[in-house]
Amino acid sequence: MGGLIRNPFGEPVVMRKAYGEALVALGQARGDVVVLSADVSSSDFSCMFEAAFPERFFNVGIAEPALVDVAAGLAKSGRVPIANTFAFLFATRALEMVRTHLCYGEANVKLAGAYAGLSDSFDGPTHHSITDIAILRSLPRMTIVVPADPLAVSRLLPQVAAWNGPVYFRLCRNEVPQIYSSEYSPQIGKGITLLEGEDATIVACGVLVARSIEAAQNLAARGIRVRLVEMHTIKPLDGELVVRCPRETGAMVTVEEHSIIGGLGSAVAECLSEAHPVPVEWVGVRDTFAESGPYPDLLDKYGMSVDAIAGGVARVLARKAKAFGAISAEP
Repeated sequence: MGGLIRNPFGEPVVMRKAYGEALVALGQARGDVVVLSADVSSSDFSCMFEAAFPERFFNVGIAEPALVDVAAGLAKSGRVPIANTFAFLFATRALEMVRTHLCYGEANVKLAGAYAGLSDSFDGPTHHSITDIAILRSLPRMTIVVPADPLAVSRLLPQVAAWNGPVYFRLCRNEVPQIYSSEYSPQIGKGITLLEGEDATIVACGVLVARSIEAAQNLAARGIRVRLVEMHTIKPLDGELVVRCPRETGAMVTVEEHSIIGGLGSAVAECLSEAHPVPVEWVGVRDTFAESGPYPDLLDKYGMSVDAIAGGVARVLARKAKAFGAISAEP
């Protein structure tokens, strides 16, 4: 087990609570940070910032386009606004304002997308957020950061605030295991190698990093050594690391709590197609809406179980063997 990973994992912590605590710490460190909410502060725990700094907190009501516009105005006045609502709303209802006023208008606004992926599990497909990365990644000047555990939230949020330009910070609603040790030191735009291996590479983000670690352990017990990379920054992607890993392992599996169309897997495949084509398998939601139900059960049913990740490795290894066999058979 790598030194960055707890062994065993720490007790699960609600990511929303970790975010609220990190937001208060950020407010204490930076007087220019202001927080806005579309009337969901008790849901995403930005209410903790409101309690600590009421004069720097703004509730715009259930009006997500206005949330983004007010944040843009505050940014133009020299503040660093962190706007909070459910993840799917930034990528749908507020999208025009995000595109035009933040990205095209170069407003230094940070979007904290709560309840991302399938974590708003019981509210069903209207509230699930499985296309947000694809939509927001396509916008010029947008940066996308996806923390994997509570420590990642606390160490990435100050960097999000310091980053120049709009950032989408994607957050889970539910309890997540504490997977990182105190040695974990992420940097926006740089992936982190958590486990070494030579047979294939897994690139994962968000809450599925924990499941990817478990899958890698299970594969190691069967004699299959995979390299595991946490890619907390989807854009700008760490292209150097993405290319170097399959040059050394010959195959790639991407793992994300998102549609396999347009997210981390697509970003990785785009990068590899230009620089170093290798067999790639995608683990994620396979072009379908999900349904209501318990969060872990939805992850399992819609292709993001530990076994599904291991299965992706098995498939890519078979393709790798076939590809190398074809190469060796050439005269």
